[in-house]
Amino acid sequence: MPTAKSPRKGSLQFWPRKRASKFLPRVNWKARKEKNSGRQGLAGFIGYKAGMVSASVKDNTPNSLMDKKRIIVPATIIVTPSMKIFSIRFYKDNKVLGEVVIEGLDKELKRKVKLPKTKKDVSVKIDEIMKLSPEEVSLIVYSQVKKTGIKKRPDLSEIGVYGNSLDEKIRFIKENMNKELSVTDFFKSGELIDVQGLTKGHGFSGTIKRFGLKLKKKKSEKGQRRPGSLGPWHPARVDFRAPQAGQLGMFTRANYNNKILDVVKAGDKKLDPLKHFGEVKTDFIIVRGSVPGVAKRQLVISNPLRTSKKQLKKNFELIELR
Repeated sequence: MPTAKSPRKGSLQFWPRKRASKFLPRVNWKARKEKNSGRQGLAGFIGYKAGMVSASVKDNTPNSLMDKKRIIVPATIIVTPSMKIFSIRFYKDNKVLGEVVIEGLDKELKRKVKLPKTKKDVSVKIDEIMKLSPEEVSLIVYSQVKKTGIKKRPDLSEIGVYGNSLDEKIRFIKENMNKELSVTDFFKSGELIDVQGLTKGHGFSGTIKRFGLKLKKKKSEKGQRRPGSLGPWHPARVDFRAPQAGQLGMFTRANYNNKILDVVKAGDKKLDPLKHFGEVKTDFIIVRGSVPGVAKRQLVISNPLRTSKKQLKKNFELIELR
């Protein structure tokens, strides 16, 4: 019998396999701005996974085998309560040049961050920093998650701003400083989006579940659910590539090129209460397929980093949800 061979188990693309330090992942907004030139407004949005449903859609994709026919596709409901601007962050030479905190913030933010006591006109602060010739600007925004009913403490995240020039971005920020930002103003039905979030946590897991190793024969020494060898005698050490037990899940992952089936304003479409989430009370988007995480998990929705022609040409007309 020849020696049994197989590809290595467990990708080293995601390393180290440990829990993420925060629920809302960091997004490379600079790369997305280069790919989405011509857009204006916010580059992303904070959402919460509500659950999955079956969507009945009409397939209008050109040259599709199911052209103009009604089909059932899996879909995810992402709840997107309105957001507000917490602060404006200026960059120069890839370093933070200054930050301006907005006045009139929600009282729930006191549980999350320490709010400044000094009061000074925000427009004056912005003009002072603009004299230092910043190269880029982004926003620290917070979600009004209390509207969803799942919790009170808001989530904060840094979101990029689209615009043809820095002055255009500043103009957009000044117009929306104390306003509620709605997802319907930045994302439309039929667009592609990237969804970043954390995967479901499984805690401490063995090598079979964590790396997909094959079970050893039942009479094997020192257990079936473990690797046969952790390394050679020489060099006499255990390499970091050797599969061992440890943390599984709660990893930062991104789903690219998810198709938006519909963007719904609060009250326009009634949904049945979802099993692990409950009643949907705010704006929400319906995305084809699945996204990382469990119900109520925080997500960052953004414009696509690299669009896929195959996904881009797909065209679905939403009929109903089941």
